[in-house]
Amino acid sequence: MNAKKFFVGGIAAGVVYFFLGYLFYGILFMDFFSKNAGTASGVAKSMDQMVWWALILGNLMTGFLLAFVFEKAKTRSFGSGLWMGAWVGLFTAASYDLVSFGTSNLMNIRGVVADIALFTIMSAVSGAILGWIMGMLEKK
Repeated sequence: MNAKKFFVGGIAAGVVYFFLGYLFYGILFMDFFSKNAGTASGVAKSMDQMVWWALILGNLMTGFLLAFVFEKAKTRSFGSGLWMGAWVGLFTAASYDLVSFGTSNLMNIRGVVADIALFTIMSAVSGAILGWIMGMLEKK
């Protein structure tokens, strides 16, 4: 495994995940997810209650997961990164959200479907950028 591609790409993808997450979950769809929460109460934190180091580290870990998969799969272009990122995002979100839906009251089914779709889009965009970066680093 090429450590430079893994770390540079993983950090870049993690940053993209972080900002897209803020855009989607913190701005554009915040009201939607509030209205489609399950019966569990008091589980969502406000912006001033968030544990930012954990949120940032979690996004970086997601970027490193994608970078690891891309390194093993030799994903090296914007287009292949978009495609691979979408699939990894779909399987990751669907597995987590469906298990959570089956075992908890965090979201209703509309929230689950929307979360799967949004995370798939976030992963596709992050993957496209990651694939492009890995392709650029391959040429150097």
